[in-house]
Amino acid sequence: SVMIQEKRGQLKVWNMILIILTYCLVILGTFITRTGVISSVHAFARSEIGIPFFVFVGAALVISLGLLLSRWESLKSENQLDSLLSRESAFLLNNLLFMGITMAVFWGTFFPIFSELFTGTKITVGPPFYNRVTGPQFAALVLLMGVGPLVAWRRASARALGRLLWLPTATALVLAGLLLLLGVGIPGAVLGFAITEFTAATTLGEFWRGVRARQRSAGEPPLVALSRLIGRNRRRYGGYLIHLGVVLVAVGVIGSHFFQKESQGTLGRGQSLNVAGYTLVYEGFHESPPQPGNDLIQDVATVGLYRDGQRLATLQPHRDFYQTTQETMTPPALYAAKMGTEDVYLLLVGWEQLGQTSASFKVYINPLVNFIWLGGFVFILGTLVAAWPDPAEERLLAPAAESRWVLGEV
Repeated sequence: SVMIQEKRGQLKVWNMILIILTYCLVILGTFITRTGVISSVHAFARSEIGIPFFVFVGAALVISLGLLLSRWESLKSENQLDSLLSRESAFLLNNLLFMGITMAVFWGTFFPIFSELFTGTKITVGPPFYNRVTGPQFAALVLLMGVGPLVAWRRASARALGRLLWLPTATALVLAGLLLLLGVGIPGAVLGFAITEFTAATTLGEFWRGVRARQRSAGEPPLVALSRLIGRNRRRYGGYLIHLGVVLVAVGVIGSHFFQKESQGTLGRGQSLNVAGYTLVYEGFHESPPQPGNDLIQDVATVGLYRDGQRLATLQPHRDFYQTTQETMTPPALYAAKMGTEDVYLLLVGWEQLGQTSASFKVYINPLVNFIWLGGFVFILGTLVAAWPDPAEERLLAPAAESRWVLGEV
């Protein structure tokens, strides 16, 4: 959105509203996690600083909007939107999708307060609400990331855009067909993977076209051409790396959401539980008493993880009990499969108090979840590339900044 303001002098008021909302929502999030007004695993213990935070966020919102209104005339757009088929329109649609997701999460988070205020009954919403409301919007965002960079500023040609999009679209359709032939019968998963492939293809295509152009003009080897291409336009290609990071995150979300397997059961010593090709054998249980200077008591179960008769790992899910605060936590034991294809999470749900001869477990198999971590690293890399200072750009901007300073003094 700031790029549009820099290049076209548009969306100045909109950008200020986004900045104000971002800051106020951060403070509001701090307020709800410190007051206990909303029950959540992310909430902290009740604190007296909640009311000052609420007053502060109200004052910040009112004062910020007042300052915005006082400068309304100076923040008017310098140009109008020339065409709906333009990069400006794509960026604006991107903004609106993000705002839609924000409002959906806001509504779901605060719905218990609203329902209790107007009906007297506190009603909470769970994951199905967020999945149904925000899932399609996230899919549209990923699709837009593939189309947006190919659209020209001000006014784009539908024919030229079609020439750039036909190959990524074809490969996405081929992938969807292959998934259906392989027996993937979940429409949401097929559509999601097709969209991520489309965006990955268009983004990688931008790198390919840039490298080929440098090879033709300068005769550089591919890796040299790629490094110099990124170095000469860090913001653009850093942004493309961020797109690839988001695509990897999307693959992890799709895989872990649509193909997650879960099971639970109570096992005696030596008994086993089978789920998604894995066998879990309950082997023992022990309690770790608190150490000097520590009030933590740990109840630890030992479980052997097998696949095809081969022992893969020894998992030790446990329950942590803090005597001073009377708080309990149940961290899962984790096994990451080779090549990052899936993770196994094992939770200790309960156990027989006398003798610990049996224990209850809950197990989750999360396919492709490691793509979320991989995408996060690529996201950070792209951000560093885009934000890294460019000495050449600073030298170009220095005279303009100095002239503005002199004019301001005059």
